[in-house]
Amino acid sequence: MLKIWGRANSINVQKVLWCCDELGVEYERIDVGGPFGGTGDPEYLAMNPNALVPTISDDGFVLWESNAIVRYLSAKHGGTLYPENPQQRADADRWMDWQLGTLWVALRPVFLGLIRTPPEERDEAAIETARKRTAATWDILENHLEGRDYALGDAFTMADIPLGVSIYRWLQLPVERPPIPNLEAYHERLAERQVFRDKVMLPLN
Repeated sequence: MLKIWGRANSINVQKVLWCCDELGVEYERIDVGGPFGGTGDPEYLAMNPNALVPTISDDGFVLWESNAIVRYLSAKHGGTLYPENPQQRADADRWMDWQLGTLWVALRPVFLGLIRTPPEERDEAAIETARKRTAATWDILENHLEGRDYALGDAFTMADIPLGVSIYRWLQLPVERPPIPNLEAYHERLAERQVFRDKVMLPLN
């Protein structure tokens, strides 16, 4: 059986759990990271030298990096998550890379500053700078979603998993947000999926 190491409220672990449930893949999840610790243990570091979550073992095949895991599971188990057309698959890859390399880079300081940092230790100026940067970054997907239900158009694919966990967090943060009607409608469509409600729509802290 697939094993997943990582706490259930981690944004990156949620990508993998959501993906598994969409595909009907059975798994065992082990609490690691955050208050559970364990990422610095020698046994864990032997699997994932980054000391981060998630990590999976699929019959002995060990893999880390959440978006890579989503790609792997989507490719292995088929279904509509992994586009067969090379151009559509590249499009999905593009949005997954954008989420990790552009969007999350902007959003992470806001999330950590407001959710993981005690109020008396927050750098409010840095949080506000990151908030503005994040809002501007979201405009890219807001404009892209005009006339589209999902990142690739009409079909839900692996690209929507990292984007979906990110938009949920953005909408839950106590920050000022410019109007984003396409993103809000996108979030509502994702929230119609029971898996999204069960695995992603959890308290942030």
